[in-house]
Amino acid sequence: MKKIWLSPPHMSGQEIKYIQEAFDSNWIAPLGPNVDAFEQELARYVGINEAVALSSGTAALHLALIMAGVGPGDIVICPTFTFAASANPIVYLKATPVFIDSENLTWNICPNILEETIKYYVKKGKKPKAIIGVHIYGMPVQLNEILFLCEKYEIPLVEDAAEALRSSYHGKKLGSFGKMSIISFNGNKIITTSGGGALLSDDPVIIKKAKFLASQAKDDAPHYQHSEIGYNYRLSNICAGIGRAQLDVIDERVKSRRANFEFYKKELGKFPGISFQNEPPGFISNRWLTCILLDSKISKEINADKIRLYLKTKNIESRPLWKPLHLQPVFKDAPYFGGNLAGDLFEKGLCLPSGSALSDVDLLFISKNIGDVFHIALKSLPIG
Repeated sequence: MKKIWLSPPHMSGQEIKYIQEAFDSNWIAPLGPNVDAFEQELARYVGINEAVALSSGTAALHLALIMAGVGPGDIVICPTFTFAASANPIVYLKATPVFIDSENLTWNICPNILEETIKYYVKKGKKPKAIIGVHIYGMPVQLNEILFLCEKYEIPLVEDAAEALRSSYHGKKLGSFGKMSIISFNGNKIITTSGGGALLSDDPVIIKKAKFLASQAKDDAPHYQHSEIGYNYRLSNICAGIGRAQLDVIDERVKSRRANFEFYKKELGKFPGISFQNEPPGFISNRWLTCILLDSKISKEINADKIRLYLKTKNIESRPLWKPLHLQPVFKDAPYFGGNLAGDLFEKGLCLPSGSALSDVDLLFISKNIGDVFHIALKSLPIG
């Protein structure tokens, strides 16, 4: 059996054209015409003034927090239900990550708990320096509510759209709402540059400083002179060429992933205990990953891990939902506000193969094997 991966890269076929141009012109080193063009095309696509192409989404988030003035001892609020890369840059800067539980509408950061947390730290004289809003699995956060709180308490929103390129909120693309926004082009994302990311902002001062810091903070001098600590974070001209070809097909890729979701919902929604991450009105997800929840009280004791392990025997990759960061050993001492909704999502959830190149045969094979888990369980139930 061939391996069916969770979210593999999907090439457009035009990447080699831009790569060949880089080789032909000898623009192999970081920066170059592909980088300049990719930044312009990306910013235009998202609907924001400028973008900085970087080596990873994590690098972009690190720079965004620096631009927000985050430093040692500062408080930065972050959802607990996300990948560790959303919080690691907080620690790079010796600041304190404060984790917030999810809400059950979108699975993203809960606005009510967020305001309680802000009030708590304001009362202590430690107003948070930034709020990281992560659009998990491509689903927009409750932006009206979050932006209202950011304005009310004068705290910048850093929009983590790593998983959410082409998602939108009331007709406006994600990545265009925060004071700064970040995107990831890791190999498992909607589109890829092999490895890479971007920082976006409407503020030219932020973009100029980010480019400066990302290029080792070289002062304007004929020799190498440095007045600040910089980073080697810029994207290569070759990788940017891949990104340009990928950006050309982003709408097709999202269309395919959303079709995957609809297929799974139709085929699996009939089984007891299975539910999906649905879209509230005005929220449009790119459906980077299709995720299901298993209520074992309804699903004949079938849980997410039973399905995952069964799919593994069929050479199908699936994965649990994000383990909450406040439950991770590395963040065990970090403050946490909320209940156990994020923990419940982790316990009940499973990410299904969602690549944009999946065929109908692949989708049927995956769905049939998930159905087999239910059929096997029903046959094993005692009669009478």
